[in-house]
Amino acid sequence: MTAEMSSFKRFLHWGPITALTIIKCITLTTLYMNSMWWPPNFSLGGFLNQAVFLMLSSLATFNFVMATLTGPGLLPLKWKPKDSNVTDQLQYCKVCEGYKAPRSHHCRKCNRCIKKMDHHCPWINHCVGWANHAYFTYFLLFSIIGSLHGAVILSCSFYRGIHRYWYLSRGLVHLATVQFTMYSIIMCIFAMGLAIGVVIALGMLLYFQMKSIWKNQTGIEMWIIEKAMYRRMHYPDLDEFVYPYDLGYKENIKQVFKNENVAKGIGIEWPVIEGCDQYTLTREQIAQKCEKRARTRTYKCIRKATGSYLPLFSQGFRVCLSPPCTDEPRLRLEVDDVIKVTRFRKHWLFGERVASEAEQKEAKLKKKALRGWFPRRCAIELIQPNQPVTSDEEDNNEIPTDDIPQKRVNKVKTSDLEEIVQSNGGNHRKPHQNGNHHHQHKKIK
Repeated sequence: MTAEMSSFKRFLHWGPITALTIIKCITLTTLYMNSMWWPPNFSLGGFLNQAVFLMLSSLATFNFVMATLTGPGLLPLKWKPKDSNVTDQLQYCKVCEGYKAPRSHHCRKCNRCIKKMDHHCPWINHCVGWANHAYFTYFLLFSIIGSLHGAVILSCSFYRGIHRYWYLSRGLVHLATVQFTMYSIIMCIFAMGLAIGVVIALGMLLYFQMKSIWKNQTGIEMWIIEKAMYRRMHYPDLDEFVYPYDLGYKENIKQVFKNENVAKGIGIEWPVIEGCDQYTLTREQIAQKCEKRARTRTYKCIRKATGSYLPLFSQGFRVCLSPPCTDEPRLRLEVDDVIKVTRFRKHWLFGERVASEAEQKEAKLKKKALRGWFPRRCAIELIQPNQPVTSDEEDNNEIPTDDIPQKRVNKVKTSDLEEIVQSNGGNHRKPHQNGNHHHQHKKIK
């Protein structure tokens, strides 16, 4: 999906459709059950109860729509800083053909660089970032309060409905107002389950969002800080890293919820604490990516990878039972493809397939993934003296979970190597014993 897609077309996606369906299912069922449990036209309390619920439901819907229509704020294509001397402190985005402003990151799903990107949310079919962070947080808040209110109404209605005959047998006719049919009791139970589920799921998400806002850190920046601390644990000689955007909780909250900041700002320059500058975080990011490139390993495909998320028939149960817990793409590979691997799991590897310019253009047009996860058993590592590193940068929204390669590596026996070479079409020569050899292979446990 491209960034040029019309804002209204973003609603034609399973995420917004599902979210709006859940909101309206809870709302309509609650209103129907409330009309029997506490009718709004019989008392002031009933009227206020229903009015408050409708207000919460409307606010949740309004902020959801605004979060989707407003968008996170897109960095202009081919963006460059005014001062050309600072370009060495910024990252370059090949897709957008421009530099990434401080706190901006490229989203592979929106296919654009996003200002102060927090994460890509499939429920709004857009990223959460600089411009719509407040709308998204308000949506979470009002959805939780409204769903909690609806769950109370539905629970009380359900209790009254299943005890209807008990009330009638004791002459409590004024309490026997809720009358169930087969469909209404099913809808009541279903909506009650949805409401409780929304409270739990969005409650956890709201907690993380408020924690992020309180510290003025996006989800991506939290990961950058964690890696910065990890680097300094292993390399004590490095200068101390100070996060530059934490201005105190009051100012941090204003940056998100005060509309003037969004209306007047352009989402490129940010206030920083004393002793830091606009490029403190980007310099740390660049240093982390340089180290990551140094850990890049070259692999060669020896067994076709289908690109399936659960390759049960081609790879077996062991691979399917330990998939990467991420929505990142799976890489489709053919025999003899070369892959630059940067992330390592027991049964999976993450890397980018080395492709020609023509293949890269074709992949961009047809939206084929050149970077993603693939089963470890499909490839073997190529050992190269002074191996050059040519892998491209990873998208910053792809937060890795394990960047350290495993060290349990054994060399392949000569007989095993000959079998691999023969199965590969005999394109590789057997290494010479005098030390002047071609690429050797390493087999990973």
